[in-house]
Amino acid sequence: MYKRVLLKLSGESLGGPEGKGLDPVYLRKYAREIAQAARAGLQIGVVNGGGNIFRGLQGLEKGFDRVGGDRMGMLATVINSLALSQFIKDEGVNAEVFTSTPMEPFARYYNRDNAIRVLEEGGVALFSGGTGNPFFTTDSGAALRALEIQADVMLKGTRVDGVYTADPEKDPTAVKYEDITFDEAMSRHLKVLDQTAYALCSDGRLPIIVFDINEEGNLKKLSEGKKVGTLVHE
Repeated sequence: MYKRVLLKLSGESLGGPEGKGLDPVYLRKYAREIAQAARAGLQIGVVNGGGNIFRGLQGLEKGFDRVGGDRMGMLATVINSLALSQFIKDEGVNAEVFTSTPMEPFARYYNRDNAIRVLEEGGVALFSGGTGNPFFTTDSGAALRALEIQADVMLKGTRVDGVYTADPEKDPTAVKYEDITFDEAMSRHLKVLDQTAYALCSDGRLPIIVFDINEEGNLKKLSEGKKVGTLVHE
């Protein structure tokens, strides 16, 4: 049974079926799952991607340089976190947004001890802005924050129920792994996280669980120590 987790959500998941913008139905759905688990005693930190609004690499195609594009992507994650935090609060659970660069009064500048205090008091801490630096993905930002807050596990919520030998949405013969090591996942080029995030999790001996965030009750099951998704471990 886990005490403290870091939940990584893609920006596209907040955009609903279209994967664009902010879908209130899906925001409410995720907020309800997160709040339910928090009320049950699970300490939850959350990192959102920003691809539903702007992905840094997209900037290259539109004439922005990589640094400028990544900065815009970081701001997109702040918008997502502010939106999700409002829906979590609507569920009766405190939610605080932390940013990797100062953005008061919109959100709190990230401080590890303050974030842990929010978790220990039963609230949800949302970490936005990635690492605060270009050239790093939100996966890397999630791995970094998970290690900093001493999470027991990093949960990656996706549209599929685990890690497969191939993309199950494209290849019907794909086979699901119940568990797999970091080395195996890397050698088989399974796109669970980017290489930097993999290295952080591997070096920090931080296990990852890839699961279907859209399956109602999955987060609660994980908080109870039940088997869900695929475990990626040392």
